[in-house]
Amino acid sequence: MRLGHIEDILVRLHPGQWFGWSDSTNKVYENIVIHHPDKEKPTKEFLESELVRHQTEWDAQAYSRNRQAEYPSLDDLIVALWEGVVEERMASVTALEALRQAVKTKYPKPE
Repeated sequence: MRLGHIEDILVRLHPGQWFGWSDSTNKVYENIVIHHPDKEKPTKEFLESELVRHQTEWDAQAYSRNRQAEYPSLDDLIVALWEGVVEERMASVTALEALRQAVKTKYPKPE
């Protein structure tokens, strides 16, 4: 999931309800309230840099998500494998691999 707000970072920092908002309709850094006595309010710079880091990682994996969406399904794989056992095994596997390679070519992994 692509993180889009500092709240997404806060939720991942510690388990439980350790923070909240003084104004839940205006979720900005200045309105963060820390409820847990052992937790400190992270700096605005830390939260913003973590958000950028997560967004960058998410964007860098777009090729993987695009591939996954277009790869043959598990059902297709099972049918191809079964048909391969029953019929011409290599023809089914080769056809499935051709589909997989076409998706990989369409969405190349960044260097």
